[in-house]
Amino acid sequence: MNLKFPFIAIIMISLFASCTGIPKNATAVKNFEVEKYMGRWYEIARFDFRFERNLDNTTAEYTLNENQTVGVLNQGHDYIKDTWKSAKGIAKFIGPKDEGRLKVSFFRPFYASYNIIALDRDYKYALVVGKNKKYMWILSRTKTIPDDIKDNYLDLAKKLDLDIDKLVWVNHD
Repeated sequence: MNLKFPFIAIIMISLFASCTGIPKNATAVKNFEVEKYMGRWYEIARFDFRFERNLDNTTAEYTLNENQTVGVLNQGHDYIKDTWKSAKGIAKFIGPKDEGRLKVSFFRPFYASYNIIALDRDYKYALVVGKNKKYMWILSRTKTIPDDIKDNYLDLAKKLDLDIDKLVWVNHD
């Protein structure tokens, strides 16, 4: 019997499952209403990573699909190359639909965690983290965010041991 296939299958399942985690001590928002989250969000700050490197004016547009998945359109301006970039993806709930935990894919079948860990009651500001401490975004419905909300989100990030000194503050012009 060839043991190579089951071993590879276990590794692949583990890799896919590990992409839907949440950082230790972080919890996703409860009583989440996906319909209220739809629309345009401006990226206020993020931890830099290769897909968004050198991008300003970054936005995410979310649309609810008939099958209850979420369409994702990320856009930004590469200020080095002076070109606009965009990426289309899809998001699905990881657990209950009233919990702010989704998985997002721009390169199916690979998914990444999208955990909304702070959200104001009017759905104007959000703090999102990935599966670990390497991914964090502060989002707003407008190009700016009030200082009290920003400070609250930064305090929460520090309590989760996220290195806020690594944040890239996005320029919107």
